Amino acid sequence: MDIIEQLKWRYATKKFNQDKKLSAKQIDTLKEAFNLTATSYGLQPTKLLVIENEALKASLVEHSYNQTQVAEASHLLVICIQEHVLEEDVNAFFDIIKAVRNTPEEILAPYRENLTKMLSNMTLEQQQQWSKNQAYIAIGNLMTVCAVEGIDACPMEGFNPQAYDEALNLKEKGLKSALLLPVGFRAEDDMFAGLEKVRMTLKETIIEL
Repeated sequence: MDIIEQLKWRYATKKFNQDKKLSAKQIDTLKEAFNLTATSYGLQPTKLLVIENEALKASLVEHSYNQTQVAEASHLLVICIQEHVLEEDVNAFFDIIKAVRNTPEEILAPYRENLTKMLSNMTLEQQQQWSKNQAYIAIGNLMTVCAVEGIDACPMEGFNPQAYDEALNLKEKGLKSALLLPVGFRAEDDMFAGLEKVRMTLKETIIEL
């Protein structure tokens, strides 16, 4: 497979085929890809909601500036951030490192202390922005995986996060919605599917030193 051709094939899908659904294997691939996404320090301050329920997807359209992709897509992926990243999250992360790699505590201790200090010195707003930066990395990774797998997607910032948080009971999970990614398969009559991709030339976007 030519990954460049697949990236040319992908576009922000405006209309999905409601009769065509992703397979369980395809959804598992997206879950694994999300979990393998690079994050700062490897801390993974993001979570992924995978919504298949048709009624729930339909109810979220009004909180998405009436963008119907949310309901039409096979699945709606909601990338969330933790409302707070706590010291216990840092400790849990380093406990996993110890379990997986059998790394001695004396080696991990300076890194554990540094990360705990960094997070404690952040305001809540700064911490959430740091977490949201990780969400953008995740959505970029998912979009590339979707292109490689022949899955259509539409990255979305245009929604009401507060309304989503309430509708999905995210606060009680300690989460806040950050980004949306409806995924599925393009409708044959989506007028945007056949349009030429518009990009600057490499000469205009790439600087080589």
